[in-house]
Amino acid sequence: MKSAKKPVQVKKKSKAGVVVGGFFFGLLFLGGVAYGADMALSQGTLPRGTTVGGVDIGGLSREDATARLESSLDSKLSREVKVLAGEMEASFDPQVAGLSADWAKTLDGVDAQSWNPFVRIMSFVKKTEIPIVSHIDQAKLDPELDRLTQVLGREAVNGVVFLHEGAVKVEPEPLNGQVVDRSHLATSVTSEWLHPQGVTVDASIITPEYDAAKVKQLVDGVAKQAVSGPVILHGRDHVDGVIPPERMGEVVTFIPENGQFRTDINHEAAKNILLEALHSTEVPRANATINFSGASRQVIPHRDGVRIDWEKTFEGINERIIGTEAREFEALYIDDPATFTTEMAEVATFDQLVSEFSTGGYSAASGVNIARVAQMVNGAIVAPGEVFSLNGYTGPRGTAQGFVESGIILNGRADKAVGGGISQFATTLYNAAYFAGFDDVAHQAHSYYISRYPAGREATVFEGSIDLKFRNNSPYPVRIVTSAGGGTVTVQFYGVKTVQVESVNGGRWAPTQPKTVTVPGPGCSPSSGAPGFTTSDTRIIRDLNGVELSRSTQTTVYDPSPIVRCG
Repeated sequence: MKSAKKPVQVKKKSKAGVVVGGFFFGLLFLGGVAYGADMALSQGTLPRGTTVGGVDIGGLSREDATARLESSLDSKLSREVKVLAGEMEASFDPQVAGLSADWAKTLDGVDAQSWNPFVRIMSFVKKTEIPIVSHIDQAKLDPELDRLTQVLGREAVNGVVFLHEGAVKVEPEPLNGQVVDRSHLATSVTSEWLHPQGVTVDASIITPEYDAAKVKQLVDGVAKQAVSGPVILHGRDHVDGVIPPERMGEVVTFIPENGQFRTDINHEAAKNILLEALHSTEVPRANATINFSGASRQVIPHRDGVRIDWEKTFEGINERIIGTEAREFEALYIDDPATFTTEMAEVATFDQLVSEFSTGGYSAASGVNIARVAQMVNGAIVAPGEVFSLNGYTGPRGTAQGFVESGIILNGRADKAVGGGISQFATTLYNAAYFAGFDDVAHQAHSYYISRYPAGREATVFEGSIDLKFRNNSPYPVRIVTSAGGGTVTVQFYGVKTVQVESVNGGRWAPTQPKTVTVPGPGCSPSSGAPGFTTSDTRIIRDLNGVELSRSTQTTVYDPSPIVRCG
């Protein structure tokens, strides 16, 4: 008996699958239809989203696009155009710069319609700005490019920090410099001048060496600390010296050096401010002096002094001003005894001529000044170890002190000034100290040689800047005796002679020739000039038995005196 066959089961398609498939097929069909329609409709037009100067010309024919650009941008063709470069901006007039729009060539730069469906879809939301192509009048453009390159460039400015009236000031503020490449500027200007946001150009930024970061570090650091409060120095008798913040700028300065700010603290300025109150706590020493009247003499007693030991007092002063050390501290005092006491003056003898020197050949007006300064110095006592300063001893030398206008040498030619001729007394005094064997503390030779003085052994002075100083290095005081008249001035040192001095001139070499100068005006004095030269002087000091104690040589260079023509 044959078995029956099982029936074959055929699976039926899902109704949902058919619906989904149909939906996607429908989308593709509709998309294809839309794509085809878009392609058909956009033939011969510019791509959607295309803009020139911010004007939308997408979907227009070239003719319509040109018309729209001309109507929309005509008023903008002569407007000022802003140019942004780095941190700066400028502007220019397109007409002055010789720029006008070439719409045909501009539209030539627009890409053809894309066949890419994704690009076409993005064109609905994305704008593409097309650079303008310009007609260029190069003769007009070049000057504007030169101007813009200069205006848009600048030097970097370093920050400067200082203290003023108790506050930290920064002036000028640090500022970046920048440089604009002219060729890059030319490209940007000619292609972007109608862009709605203006022209944007890259700039090379130059950072100043002392920039904002370094300035801020200084301002927030030592500068802030310097004005954080007064510096108070407690002296004797309940007297305080004070440097208030308002005056700290006299003491603290900030110096740019090797890429960093160096803080300088002027100890001398700090001391002088503190002394404005504390000077009353010091007692200046006074050496004994001797007044001579004929054969008799009167001794004025000495006075020992007391002074602040500034070296020890100022130990650590920098940390008190700009650091963390206490800003209040105690002054340290030391005794300052007289170097020439009453007892020394009473037994001092001035019987021996230690040295003397004379010069002559001066004018009548100079003779008035020479006689006046000689009178002021006459009778001065220079104690053992004491330094004599001509400027310090005489003080001011003006008309109020009896000095008159007389001849001087200025820039190698004759001139006049109050006190002219005093340098002749200085030269005479210098030589007296020289032959006494005293130490030369400070002196300055004339720039030009004056024939009435010994070459390489003379001195000039100028109130407030050039002084003559010497030290009495002997164990005995000396008395300076002066006389002036008849065209001659003499300076003598009296005391106890301990040495004998010899001067040896080294001759003249390395001559330099004068130049000719023309001087206008009625006050001109013609001169034939004189060559300059170099010379030397050797001082040999021996004791009274002829044994050499020292030998020293100094070299002097004299400039040539110019040939003066009046005209």
